[in-house]
This record gives sequence, C-alpha cells and structure tokens, in this order.
Amino acid sequence: MRAFAAYRPPLVGALLQLKYRPNRRLARILAEGPAALSLAEGWSPDLVVAVPLGFRRQQSRGYNQVALVAEQLAELLTTNYDPLALTRIRETRTQVGLNPTQRRRNVADAFAAVLPRVAGRRVLVVDDLTTTGATFAACASALYRAGAEEVFGLSVARPVSKAVAPNAPVEGSGP
Repeated sequence: MRAFAAYRPPLVGALLQLKYRPNRRLARILAEGPAALSLAEGWSPDLVVAVPLGFRRQQSRGYNQVALVAEQLAELLTTNYDPLALTRIRETRTQVGLNPTQRRRNVADAFAAVLPRVAGRRVLVVDDLTTTGATFAACASALYRAGAEEVFGLSVARPVSKAVAPNAPVEGSGP
C-alpha cells in the first residue's frame, strides 16, 4: 500500500473541492500522480476499485469522490474499473478522531467483494486519504475472501509526520 503525496496545501484544497463538487477534470489531475506511482512500483492490476462510501454519505453527496479518481486512474493505467466489485455492507462512523485500534474495529467486516468480479484478479483499491491503513486492510480482507489473487492499495495522500517520507509505505495495511 502506498500514498502518492503528503496531505498538504494545495492538495488539501483539491481533495476537499472534489469531495463536495463532482469534477471529472480535477479527478483526472488527482489520478495522474497515483497512476505514475503505481507504474513505478511495477504493479499490474487488472481491476481498479474505489473504497465505497456508506449508503448515507453516498445519498447525501450524490456521488463518491474516490470513485471519480479511481475511474480516471483505471483509464490512465489502461485497465478495468468496476464500481460494483467492492461494496460497503454496513455503515461506519467517520475515522476522524479515532486511534488506530478504533479505526480497525470501525471498519472490520464493513466491506464485501463480489466473487465473480474479483476472483483470480489483481485488484487496486483506491482511496483519497489514508492514515493508518485500516480501511485498506478491511477492503483487502474482503477482496481476498472473494478470491482476489493480489491486492494493492493506493491513496492520493496521507498525513505525514516530519520523520516519514511522503511515499513511505503505510504500516499495518496488509490483509
């Protein structure tokens, strides 16, 4: 699992803008760096999925901003994007303000993957922002349970302490 950049201005503003206003052009720009990072890592996914929003957040926003980025990322990587391969099967509270243990518990068993869509595939899970990797780990668990061959996690950004390089792997994000 990797993050493309540090969560700092002007990236903070761009991600917030996309969160509250659907903008495919901005999503394309935000997908370019992660696409380059995926290629540099030598990842060869044959399926791209977005971390799904909960039903209430999806309904209130009308769209999933991460799905906009994931769709553009798949296009840049010339691979398939499947908005139905990974679903959120239970509502979770926001991860903001939770410690790593609380984050893992909050998203544990919150996702399910559709076996015929992911079985035997190398799946790239996309999110906008990651901190502990708990959401990616929960998504990866669901994908592996449905038979995914390999799972990669890629976010646009992550908060970075002074001691951590922006593209450093996120600890504890494995399945």
